Amino acid sequence: MTDWTDPDTFAQALEQVETKEKGNCFEDFEEGDLIEHDPGLTLTQFGNEQWMSQTLNHDPAYWRADAAAERGFEEPPVHPDYLTAATLGITVEDLSEKGGYFLGRTDVRFPGTPVYTGTELHVESEVVNTATSSSRPEYGIVSWRTRGKDAETGDVLCSYERTNMIPRREPVATDGSGAAAAEAEDAEPEFPEEFIAPEGGYFEDFAEALEDADDENAAVAYRHERGRTQDDVTVAQLPLSTLNTAKQHHNVDVMSDSPSGDIVTYGDVTRSTALGHARSDERTWREVGFDDESFHTFVAVGDTVYAFTRVIEAEETASSDEAGTVTFQHIAFNQDDEPVYSGTRTAEIRKRSN
Repeated sequence: MTDWTDPDTFAQALEQVETKEKGNCFEDFEEGDLIEHDPGLTLTQFGNEQWMSQTLNHDPAYWRADAAAERGFEEPPVHPDYLTAATLGITVEDLSEKGGYFLGRTDVRFPGTPVYTGTELHVESEVVNTATSSSRPEYGIVSWRTRGKDAETGDVLCSYERTNMIPRREPVATDGSGAAAAEAEDAEPEFPEEFIAPEGGYFEDFAEALEDADDENAAVAYRHERGRTQDDVTVAQLPLSTLNTAKQHHNVDVMSDSPSGDIVTYGDVTRSTALGHARSDERTWREVGFDDESFHTFVAVGDTVYAFTRVIEAEETASSDEAGTVTFQHIAFNQDDEPVYSGTRTAEIRKRSN
């Protein structure tokens, strides 16, 4: 009888058996493909509150019934950051579990009506583009349009387009031209002489700061004091709660040979943490959407996520007379002042006068 648990015997077996691989390679995606992601996820109060608490998103309308009612909600709704992370997490097994660089996400949009806990989320992704990477022949580039839907009504609750590098089964020959990607001559950036911070967090504060900066060599920009050091909960537990199975977040053995040397934080945890820092200095009324999101380098256990905000525009119009619309650029950075995430955010901010 063969003792399959004998270390030498078992090692020999491991060398010879086939590995049942997870995920898809670049060659598995074709433009126009529609992928229905299983198993779906019910958005729970526990999951919502865990995500918000661990990423320091403390908007009372998402925690307290009285604050929710004041905002016009029937009850504390699902936070858009949790909804976004859950929508993406469900897709990982089919789209990006093989690994590869998360190149960016844009056109992140939510419905005008709130999403409540107990909603069953079903997710689908359409392949909108595939391309060869001229700088990395072992990868291809794939873009998907992803939609998270209410399983009961079919209503779209969260949608976005994201782009990843995806490993190929076989590298392709390239001329390497993408490595230098049309490098332009280095130009001196137009750096403002002065930075202006809003006096408070109401819409009028942002609008007034932009007026003060108008016609001056100034920018409305500031950093947020809070930081959040990444730990086992943020790096491993939060991705699992959104069904994000990527080995980068869970498999220390595989990641020990990677540039990080360890498992890394789910990008939406980094993003949501930075946004939580930013929202603590504003009177958020409603999230409208995000564009041009990029993840610049990895965040690992022990790294601290901080945030920087630049105010781009303020408009009086919004879905409610209680608010105005502000466009921000948010940059998350680590303890070494290195940018790790950036994105443009549009949000409705409460007005002081009403």
